[in-house]
Amino acid sequence: LAVQWCEGHSTPVLCVGASGGPEGLLASGSEEGEVTVWNQEGTVLASLRLPSGDDVTSAVFSPAAPGLLYVSHGETVSVLDPRSLKGAVEELQGVGEEEINSLALNETGSALAVADDSGVVRVLGLPGGQVNRTLRRHTNIVSSVAFRPLRPNNLVSAGLDMQVMLWSLQKTRPVWTLNLQEVAEEEEAHQHKAGQLFNPPLAHCVSVASCGNVLACAAEDGRVHLMRVGSGSKLDRQGAIKAHSQGASQAHFLSFLPHPYWLATGGNDGMVALWDLSQNPVVTVEDKGKPQAAPVHRRRPNARAKAKLQGGSVDQSPGTEEALKSGPKLSFSHGDKVNWVCPTLLRGEPSLVVADQSRNLSVYSLAGL
Repeated sequence: LAVQWCEGHSTPVLCVGASGGPEGLLASGSEEGEVTVWNQEGTVLASLRLPSGDDVTSAVFSPAAPGLLYVSHGETVSVLDPRSLKGAVEELQGVGEEEINSLALNETGSALAVADDSGVVRVLGLPGGQVNRTLRRHTNIVSSVAFRPLRPNNLVSAGLDMQVMLWSLQKTRPVWTLNLQEVAEEEEAHQHKAGQLFNPPLAHCVSVASCGNVLACAAEDGRVHLMRVGSGSKLDRQGAIKAHSQGASQAHFLSFLPHPYWLATGGNDGMVALWDLSQNPVVTVEDKGKPQAAPVHRRRPNARAKAKLQGGSVDQSPGTEEALKSGPKLSFSHGDKVNWVCPTLLRGEPSLVVADQSRNLSVYSLAGL
């Protein structure tokens, strides 16, 4: 059952961020420029309305400095002090060519990636906010951006052009691009399902597991597309889970459970789910870590066959053992279209904070996993 956090906003909440710091603060942003800081109990510590009045689309805490919270609104990023929310400490103006959709910080808090409606990703050096890199390769809105943990020079972006790209910040062209539409078409051809049009796999939200090698991208086709990055940053393997009956809007790895392959997803179907991907064929090779001996090679085709099964084709009958294995560990009907899912520890308890079309936040405990 969800606990409601109320009184923080007068407009629908669009984004939530959690600080890793000892205070464990949370920040939420909503329509019309509202930013609210909460404590672990769900008490509002402070609220602020940004003068621009633009919707707050992303809120990220610096992993390096507990006194820095970055929020995007319109074409601007405001730097706030969550412990004393009196107004912007600094304004990084015009860092987006058009409305900014997503912010990401690297692990040292020294680089901020900004993705916007014009299809451009900019990487800013911090402090100061100097634009160090401008990445132009997407042909439509870039909806989400994330740094790869343990590899501060690698960045992942995803957009409404149905492309997921891995960037090395030494270059201004992607190391690789995965076209989700081609993946979907290939799969449909494979299943002889031509003519059945599903929602196009517009990419909404990308997340990287704490190991740095497994990526998840929530898409409009209801799937969460999975990718594994191998040596030399190559795209090693990819697959998908059929996560939602309508568009999947959110996918976030949890970094505080026993292994890094737990994933929380949310969708337009009002469902929130938690997945254990440690046995997913896209992930499993990862855990071996040792040079592969010959017998493993002989087993490889089986893993590929499994990958096809676990791609979760739409008509897969839920009775199969494979479907049970690939289904969510937990799923609950939140009841409203999900705007944001933020995994965090609240008073030491693994939790999901969910924002929807309302002005409240819902908190689900994952205790007992």
